[in-house]
Amino acid sequence: MSGQLGELAQNLLFGFGVAVTPQNLLFCLIGALLGTLVGVLPGLGPVATIAMLLPVTFTLPPVAALIMLAGLYYGAQYGGSTTAILVNIPGESSSVVTCIDGHMMARKGRAGSALAIAALGSFFAGCVSTAVVALFSQPLVQVAGSFQSPDYFGLLLFGMMAAVVLAQGSVLRSVAMVVLGLFLGLVGTDIASGQTRFTFGISALADGIGFVPVAMGLFGIAEVISSLERGGGSPQTIEKISRLWPTREEARQAWPAVLRGTGLGSLLGVLPGGGALISSFASYVLEKKLARDPSRFGQGAVEGVAGPESANNAGAQTSFIPLLAMGIPPNPVMALMLGAMTIHGIVPGPKVMTERPDLFWGMIASMWLGNLMLVVINLPLIGVWVKFLQIPYRWLYSVILVFCCIGVYTVNNTTADVLIMAAFGLFGYLLTKIRCEPAPLILGFILGPMLEESFRRSLIISRGSWWVFLERPICLGFLVLSLIFLLVVLLPGIRRGREEAFREG
Repeated sequence: MSGQLGELAQNLLFGFGVAVTPQNLLFCLIGALLGTLVGVLPGLGPVATIAMLLPVTFTLPPVAALIMLAGLYYGAQYGGSTTAILVNIPGESSSVVTCIDGHMMARKGRAGSALAIAALGSFFAGCVSTAVVALFSQPLVQVAGSFQSPDYFGLLLFGMMAAVVLAQGSVLRSVAMVVLGLFLGLVGTDIASGQTRFTFGISALADGIGFVPVAMGLFGIAEVISSLERGGGSPQTIEKISRLWPTREEARQAWPAVLRGTGLGSLLGVLPGGGALISSFASYVLEKKLARDPSRFGQGAVEGVAGPESANNAGAQTSFIPLLAMGIPPNPVMALMLGAMTIHGIVPGPKVMTERPDLFWGMIASMWLGNLMLVVINLPLIGVWVKFLQIPYRWLYSVILVFCCIGVYTVNNTTADVLIMAAFGLFGYLLTKIRCEPAPLILGFILGPMLEESFRRSLIISRGSWWVFLERPICLGFLVLSLIFLLVVLLPGIRRGREEAFREG
């Protein structure tokens, strides 16, 4: 045990040595700043922003690029609470719950206390959950080191089922999105035979459909179109902040909720479909159940801010565990991170720790530094972030569209990618109109080629025998879990609940 802890401490020291280089510190700060801005501005989100920033990461070293994108993700959880508390508009989906009690605190002259509790609770949760990532990623990687091709096939199939669990609404539509993503991932040249497939004679598709145009179209362009259709302007009323520190009584009420939110978010973030959003809702329900006087909730209860804000940050950071240890993304943001890794030639999965320890431990160490930066960014600069709320949406979306077109074009210097992005932007908008989520599609698109490679390699090794997938206990276990996942979401009660929640949302 002491030997393992010593090895962990040595690895973390190595990670800090990577993270504190001037270049990586700079990009960690940039990611934290962008994440806070993304969280503050309603209508944007980490998924769309990471998709739009993917072309920028091409020119960066892999470690710096992924540190920046990670900082953007957990930074958005911090920034989302600012608008939720001050103007009752959740800048990020996981901050929806914070509006309930956070804005009521602001209306009662306690906006500073609410903002401080949200920032400090998030900082504590971020530090603890990063320690959880460091502790549990390494054992998982050691287990995954014994995997063979059939086991990877079972693991990837389990990831596909996780995509179905992740999505809201109809199970059939979620499965259809995963299958469509699989087919899109097969477009291009077959490595084994050298023959083109599903290109329909279009030479631009011979090398396959690029991940960047698909991601930017589905999440960036589609979000712009949907937001313009919804309309909306900048908030008109900003609450005045008299003091920026909680009272002793508020701190006494907040810390138990912070501890519970951190634990709950750390657990839920690892699960497929988990992450920040589910963690924040679950924490709010838990705090209300445990409260001696539940009627305080909705009237400015401190626990209604402290618990969810801690939970969403903890959930955001522990969602890196399945990505770093197993190469399986538990949510759409991690799917884009997975895509960024493959763009830089990094094969996601357990080999990342041994082949790229600078990336693995550097990212973990940067999370501690990023959380410290975010406290400094969020509390003193609240006035600056509030000013950004006054930016007219028509200017903001025009800049986003121009940035998307330039970014996609510079990847391969071809207009075909811009046209593909535009096509997937329209397709993504149509998906929102028919109540289909694009997240399972992008997961299927990323995991599809890896699934095919593992499947074909397994059959080659077994000389065409399909029993190879049932003979390996690890593979069989993942197949059984995948079947259980599918059966659970097909239960009538759960299916109706998913569809009703999606319609209400």
